[in-house]
Amino acid sequence: MAEAGNTLTLETTKGPVVIELRPDLAPKHVAHIKKLVEEHFYDGVVFHRVIDGFMAQTGCPHGTGTGGSKYPNLKAEFNAEPHVRGTVSMARAQNPDSANSQFFIVFDDARFLDKQYTVWGKVVSGMENVDKIKRGEPVRDPDKIISAKLS
Repeated sequence: MAEAGNTLTLETTKGPVVIELRPDLAPKHVAHIKKLVEEHFYDGVVFHRVIDGFMAQTGCPHGTGTGGSKYPNLKAEFNAEPHVRGTVSMARAQNPDSANSQFFIVFDDARFLDKQYTVWGKVVSGMENVDKIKRGEPVRDPDKIISAKLS
């Protein structure tokens, strides 16, 4: 069981997705995600890039994959945690230290991402809801995070 404050529940248009936060793997990323959640940054944000058999990406305030939060980008905290079904990891641009607010949830094994993206959580419940998220790049009439809450 995750420590108090290290469980993130995304209430999505497809149902709840419960993520166990992993500050042991990426303490700065987890602290950043928590701050954004407490500010309601993710409420109403869409899943803008969803690739079947790969991952569902969210966290862009513009819904296009081009935006981030008002805070500076994060320094990479790459770790040995594998990118397997249910892994939650930060999206970034070419620069390894460009992660900000966007993240993705892996549908299937994506081990080619290992040690190149910062893993900060794992879906512990509701993966069947992640599976139902509408696909596309960009997604037409995308699913979204209705609210994000810590417990």
